[in-house]
Amino acid sequence: MQNFVYHNPTKILFGRNTVPLIGPETAELAKRVLLVFGRESIKKSGLYNTVTTSLAKEGIFYVDHGGVIANPLVGHVRAGIAKVREHDLGAIVAVGGGSVIDSAKAIAAGAVVEHDVWKFFIGKKSIKSSLPVITVLTLAAAGSEMNSGMVLTNEKTQEKFGFGHRLLYPKTSILDPQNTFSVPPDYTAYGAIDAISHVLEFYMTTLDPDTPVQDRLMEGLITNSMVNCERCLEDPNNYNARANLMWTATLALNGLTAAGLGRVGFPMHMIEHSLSALYDVAHGAGLSVIIPGWLHWYSATNPARIAQLGQNIFPNADLQSKSVNVAADHTILLLRNWFTKTNSPVSLQELDIPATDIPRIAKNSMGLAKVWRLKEYSRQTVEEILTHCL
Repeated sequence: MQNFVYHNPTKILFGRNTVPLIGPETAELAKRVLLVFGRESIKKSGLYNTVTTSLAKEGIFYVDHGGVIANPLVGHVRAGIAKVREHDLGAIVAVGGGSVIDSAKAIAAGAVVEHDVWKFFIGKKSIKSSLPVITVLTLAAAGSEMNSGMVLTNEKTQEKFGFGHRLLYPKTSILDPQNTFSVPPDYTAYGAIDAISHVLEFYMTTLDPDTPVQDRLMEGLITNSMVNCERCLEDPNNYNARANLMWTATLALNGLTAAGLGRVGFPMHMIEHSLSALYDVAHGAGLSVIIPGWLHWYSATNPARIAQLGQNIFPNADLQSKSVNVAADHTILLLRNWFTKTNSPVSLQELDIPATDIPRIAKNSMGLAKVWRLKEYSRQTVEEILTHCL
């Protein structure tokens, strides 16, 4: 186990009927806020009314900034920054999933500087201060409600970059599983796959050979993502299933699983970000295609690690009796089959992306590879990985 510092300052309010606490929590930070959200569905569901009523009771002035889309755009963030400045707002309240929360973080960081917010993402500027962010989560997936990261797409350059800083942790996040009852089956599955991918990135890229505590934690999170995703798909209003999936997704990327692993990376995300930057692809759908392909490529380097994963998340598959290479191959196949079981795509073909586009995707990924310092991933390497995704 490697040396580490673990610090997560986000306050979590978890459970039924916790959304009305948004007003008192926000009042401790600011009296004038930007309210960031996505589609108008939060108004139809009544969630918008619950949030704004709570804010109003505390005398909090708010300005709406709706319209955040999946794979959020820097242009929309810039518009939010302009509203913050125009109305002299002091905090950002995000009501939505990872895309909404990431947008809120970017607005919070961009509103206190004179330069363009995109400079954070390309490594030309660092964050020195930020407005506080408070969130109400509506999708179990990204984990942004309890971490310091954010991902944006630059619609002009067709780049999708991620960036993180300790000042971007939300001050408070409210997690009421009831707000995920209406999430459709495809996005329920994509969210679970996103959570699984966050765990897999750390599990597969650590170089430390002796991390049993982290390994059992990560394997448990993957198993719970799969089990509770299936329960949610069978019964969308199953509170306990939604609650377990929501908390699993939060724990998957709140820093706990990476503690003690040393240097880790996000190569699968690096490649997927190019898919969803260049094409109209949901992040989770892109990951369900990239994960098996990356694992197939990685099995030539470390089949034992993949075999260990399979033995512990697929205990009924009798992988212990097989050779390491065979067990690794079976693990990848079982995981791929599970993605298919949830009606998630597992090939570029299913995303209507032809093999002839592979060089274009690989070239696009090099920008993020540079920012994330993934020097071992050349264009040729990414092309090789993508051939396993056909």
